[in-house]
Amino acid sequence: MAAARSTIVFISTIFLLATSISAKEYVVGDGSGWTLDFDYQAWAKDKVFYVGDKLVFNYASGTHNVVKVNGTGFQECSTSSNNGTLTSGRDVIPLQTPGRKWYICGVAKHCESRNMKLVITVLSQSMSSAVAISPVSITYGFVAALFSGLMLTLLV
Repeated sequence: MAAARSTIVFISTIFLLATSISAKEYVVGDGSGWTLDFDYQAWAKDKVFYVGDKLVFNYASGTHNVVKVNGTGFQECSTSSNNGTLTSGRDVIPLQTPGRKWYICGVAKHCESRNMKLVITVLSQSMSSAVAISPVSITYGFVAALFSGLMLTLLV
């Protein structure tokens, strides 16, 4: 009975770990948030973004905004009328497709003079799944071996 309970707890733990591997929520700039004079390229450099992850832009509403632009808009710090401008102060952007993503602050000269711009590369979920499957497969093998060992112990 105790072995069965331990097995259930172990399998439940593995399930929780496997699901936590999937989507992540990234607060842009961490504790600094979306603000002036922050190096967002350095912030993003060591992060790996996947389809399904989310970017969260935190800032004081009314002082900044978040505008999704293309590569040219990023380089020139320019927005067009068809870009959606986010202004809530806690803007959550789901990363729904792979590829390069560019974001700038469209207020005054915050982008060009104060470095409020971010570029990231989003990888497909299949790359995320390949990373997530490996530990789960290893764990499954371990659970199968553990179960087999328990069965042999009970039979002997």
